[in-house]
Amino acid sequence: MRVRRARAADVPALAAIAERSYREAFKTILEQDVLATRDAVFFAARFTESWPRMILVEMESRALGFLLMTDGHIDMLFMDPDASGKGAGALLLHEGEASGAKSLECFRDNLGARRFYERHGWRIAREYDREFAGRSRSFVFYVKNGEAIPTA
Repeated sequence: MRVRRARAADVPALAAIAERSYREAFKTILEQDVLATRDAVFFAARFTESWPRMILVEMESRALGFLLMTDGHIDMLFMDPDASGKGAGALLLHEGEASGAKSLECFRDNLGARRFYERHGWRIAREYDREFAGRSRSFVFYVKNGEAIPTA
């Protein structure tokens, strides 16, 4: 496995991973109509400008997952569900941390992701509700290495 910066040519593969991961991870958190709107076309459009801030992990030239980071905040960390549990996510998270990741947000009820982040030393700074996809949703905000806890 190797980690590298994403290239524009990676966008279709990363959008497909985002769709599969999103639908698997959030199938008990979000409604089916919301999940249906988050397809590969949706993610490809979002990644059109953000791909320079993406790091991916691959094996034999096949992308297994990626993270998108803005100013030290992990906006997304998605793994292909078929690649889960094989160490690629940990490798990707470690690379994000080495690149300055200090915070991330997670659905409160995404217990698998929460266990993963906590196993890697991330700590909950606060819990809160905010609007997401037309409804109020519960989230947790994580920080790494004792970073200052942002308000609101």
